[in-house]
Amino acid sequence: MPPAWNPPHGPRLGPEPRSAGNFDLGPATRPDAVPGPIRTVTPRRYRERMTDRPPGSGLAAVSTALLAMSRHLEVRDVLKTIVASARELLDAEYAALGVPDDHGGFAQFVVDGVSEEQWKAIGPLPRQHGILAAMLHEARPERLADVRKDPRFEGWPAAHPDMSDFLGLPIRDGDETIGALFLANKRCPEGAAPAGGCGFTEDDEELLGILAQHAAIALTNARLYERSRELTIAEERSRLAHELHDAVSQKLFSLRLTAQAATALVDRDPARAKGELQQVAALAAEAADELRAAVVELRPAALDEDGLVHTLRTQIQVLDRAHSAHVTFESSGVRALPAAQEEAVLRVAQEALHNALRHSGADRVAVSLVRHGQGALLSVTDDGKGFDPRSVRRAGRHLGLVSMRDRAGGVGGRLTVQSEPGKGTTIEMEVPGG
Repeated sequence: MPPAWNPPHGPRLGPEPRSAGNFDLGPATRPDAVPGPIRTVTPRRYRERMTDRPPGSGLAAVSTALLAMSRHLEVRDVLKTIVASARELLDAEYAALGVPDDHGGFAQFVVDGVSEEQWKAIGPLPRQHGILAAMLHEARPERLADVRKDPRFEGWPAAHPDMSDFLGLPIRDGDETIGALFLANKRCPEGAAPAGGCGFTEDDEELLGILAQHAAIALTNARLYERSRELTIAEERSRLAHELHDAVSQKLFSLRLTAQAATALVDRDPARAKGELQQVAALAAEAADELRAAVVELRPAALDEDGLVHTLRTQIQVLDRAHSAHVTFESSGVRALPAAQEEAVLRVAQEALHNALRHSGADRVAVSLVRHGQGALLSVTDDGKGFDPRSVRRAGRHLGLVSMRDRAGGVGGRLTVQSEPGKGTTIEMEVPGG
């Protein structure tokens, strides 16, 4: 692997399994690569192959692996199960699975066979190039006797485990390559340890092909489940937000009327004015309680688990599917921010997206989050009808701008709004970082 990788925009997937780093580096072309499509294994050929395999890798073992993959609904659990099943079924020392993003890296990357200490020492995740690129973009298997002798190999970090024989296959959903599954260091049967190692065989390649076909089904089903759940969560949060708005608005309206009544009674009936002021205090306490409860209920838990970039990416993907406008997201070089800043950025993005999708009539909405000094710069741009910010303020309509400015200012940031009638809108938020 090259000495410097760029981390993916997606999250790391928990303490185990962890990334073993990149298995391939260098140019993505290789004249001696075996051409042709991935084999489709027929049931008859499969049964013939299985009867010749050693105990522990026959039909029962394959059935156990496939059942394990189909048992989970969470994408991260499915990925970990695929990797662990592949490694155990083919008796390899290392197994890994990478899910590509749209920026030349990996949105998700899991490995089985690497310790927590090794993972920390290895460093950032790999990029898509070399053998990985061949599997992802050319949809062909790669089986190498020694990956270190491949023309594309350029070494790996000092803490990376040493690997020799290599077997990799793309995971495909129709015409789309949704991942790459690969193994390294085939273990030799007991009592057999040739000098050059045992290496992966054609039978191993066919068995991994079966696993990859079922992995595609399991991973696609898990993605569909998560997308359905995300839509449900988004709808529920929207419902709660509307209910909160209505409830608090009523409380504040009552509080205002009661305060006006108390003002009118102060001079002529101090005793009644005192009672009205006590009612003001009670209404204010009720409103504060409702706001506090809403903050707890609507707290973006995904930020703690997945981080700001992945949380934004996931929510924007949901919005892109749910609305007629095309919603895109790009991110580059963003470091982890203090928790309060990340929540503020997420909330401002949500408010700006709500305005763009509900009020602007835009066909396209582009969201970007990039590194800005030690902090970050959020930008939400739409090609909608736009507005005159001065007219909005004079009319007493804010489109959430006051709330967004308060959120930005509350974490030491700055919000700017650029809009003209007929020319769309751009909302930018800068935060300083930690």
